[in-house]
Amino acid sequence: MNRLINSSIQLSLDHAKKIYAVMIIMVIVALAFMPSIQIDTDPENMLPADNAARVFHNQTKSDFLMHDSIVVGAVQTDQFGVFTPTVLKEIEQLTKHILSIEGVIEKDVMSVSVVDNVTQEQTEFGSNAIRFEWLMKQAPENQKNASAVLEKIKKLPLLNNTLASENGNAVAIYVPLEDKNKSYLIAQEIQTSIDSFSSSADWHITGLPVAEDRFGYEMFVQMGISAPLAGLAIFILLFILFKNVKFISAAMIVAMTTVIVTMGLLIGLGYTVHIMSSMIAIFLMPIAVVDSVHIMSEFADRYKEGQDKKSVIKTVVGELFTPMLFTSVTSTIGFLSLMLTPIPPVQIFGAFIGFGIILAFVTTILFVPAYISRLSDKSLKQLQDSHQQSLEQKSGLAAFVNVIGKIAKKRQVLYIVIFGLIFIWSAIGVTKIQINDNPVRWFKEDHPIRVADKELNQQFAGTYDAYFVLQDESVLPSVKTLLEGSEIPASLIEWHASQLQVSLSNDKTVANQLNTLVYEIEDVLFEVSDKPAITWLESKLKSIEIAQQKSKRFTSPEVLTYIENLQNYLATTGLVGKSNSLADIVKVVNRELRSGEFVDYQLPDSANGVAQTLIQYQSSHRPGDLWHFVTPDYRKSLVWLQLTSGDNQHMSSVIESVEQYIKKIHYQKTFLQDGPVKPI
Repeated sequence: MNRLINSSIQLSLDHAKKIYAVMIIMVIVALAFMPSIQIDTDPENMLPADNAARVFHNQTKSDFLMHDSIVVGAVQTDQFGVFTPTVLKEIEQLTKHILSIEGVIEKDVMSVSVVDNVTQEQTEFGSNAIRFEWLMKQAPENQKNASAVLEKIKKLPLLNNTLASENGNAVAIYVPLEDKNKSYLIAQEIQTSIDSFSSSADWHITGLPVAEDRFGYEMFVQMGISAPLAGLAIFILLFILFKNVKFISAAMIVAMTTVIVTMGLLIGLGYTVHIMSSMIAIFLMPIAVVDSVHIMSEFADRYKEGQDKKSVIKTVVGELFTPMLFTSVTSTIGFLSLMLTPIPPVQIFGAFIGFGIILAFVTTILFVPAYISRLSDKSLKQLQDSHQQSLEQKSGLAAFVNVIGKIAKKRQVLYIVIFGLIFIWSAIGVTKIQINDNPVRWFKEDHPIRVADKELNQQFAGTYDAYFVLQDESVLPSVKTLLEGSEIPASLIEWHASQLQVSLSNDKTVANQLNTLVYEIEDVLFEVSDKPAITWLESKLKSIEIAQQKSKRFTSPEVLTYIENLQNYLATTGLVGKSNSLADIVKVVNRELRSGEFVDYQLPDSANGVAQTLIQYQSSHRPGDLWHFVTPDYRKSLVWLQLTSGDNQHMSSVIESVEQYIKKIHYQKTFLQDGPVKPI
């Protein structure tokens, strides 16, 4: 160890210019990497890409064509609320503008001017039919027609309390995004359009994507301000202590070099700068000057005018090397331990803070002695004079420390008891910690996003989304199973063999294989002429169609009733503002097919009846909305929950409530004769 210490000190004193050159090169290279910085403000990336919850979340969004959305709301509490010609005209204008914004998924935008009203109409034969027409094809010119828009919404459970509040004082626009990382820019563009409106309505923009993206933006801005301010604060403090700019410049150079090289290395290695990574600079700045301050303080105490400064430096560094090494290593290990967490940004944060601490130690040992040794005698004399003067005047800090020392000598037992009680109280407090990861809560209460969140969640069923997914896990019969089991006509033996070969080597899902087989059989039916082959093919086609019909579990009234009951239960918990599901679509269409009255707002009593309502719904202006609630093979279904709070405690309560409900009703025994339908 002594040999290492002596070699390091000698290297520093003998090759000062080379050390300067190496540091300058490192800084230049690091700065060259800075323009290639990639910033990541998405909290979702706190989880690894293969995390089960994240994979399921992304798979659900893919299966049901769901997207992160911005919520824009207008609130007005006068006699007619927001349903006035003026405000609805502004809604229409804003919606048109939103549809033109790049990055907005136009077909999924929800606004009173781009959704359907579902009504009943009589055909020429006297039967009932469904009519889909734009809820608000154009903004109404008078108050009567404006109020009529609200009345139409109240008859549509999918829209009521989602697009319009129950009292008519608020209306919302849901803006789905192709990339939620552009939410801040899109929100700004929407706000620009809102600023041109003349009505007295209060406009708000909220939603998790906006909160997350805005927080990331403001976090980087604050770090860009705070890191230099931290450096300035350290410089001022060192100047107060040593009153010599040249002397304390060594510590500042070490700190700046450490921060620049560490961040440059992070960027150069291709890592994105996450919200966590943005804090590396402000963490390293004070840590990097600690060892330098130790050396400078000890040198200022020991050095006397006329002494050999190199000899003093050797003595100082020789005595401080080991304790500085140990403190640096232990601090490094502490931060490197963060690499054991399953959170990539935290791992990167810990790794580069650990690297920065070691870099600061090495830079301090090599640079600071070289720097001090090359200071002029005049500068060192000024240092010594100011240091001696401060000792003689006895600084305020020293006086304060003396007072604390005198107090500590008295009533030691009392102080020990007090600190013991504080420790116990703190331990109890730790057990009561509540973690809240709601990004909206990261803003001050008067921040526009926080204000918008509070106002819109008071007016609507909720602006926070959660999805409950059910999946049919019954096993479909394979192509092989359906094609075998009876004697194959001679004319079909070759075709039969080729179909089996394809089915065994095909990586398609069984449902897709069955669909393909239907097309194949229909094609072969046009080609064959012998009656046994036709009869055999028709029987297989019928078997496949029966299997396909059974496979569409979410056209089953029993399954939809289960979903309906779950929704009714959630409505009683007080945890969920509202829920929307495939059952709601079916009930609305069924009501209009029958009488148009509330008494017929119910599920059909057969799978064919359900299928009929869904076919009718697909003739609307927005047929794609169906696939937000069920997959095209009808083997997965989604319940969209609207929550008024994004706090994780709230979401945990919802999950617990759903789990209790599932256990309570023993759903496996009620409608699973054909296989399990599993909530996931």
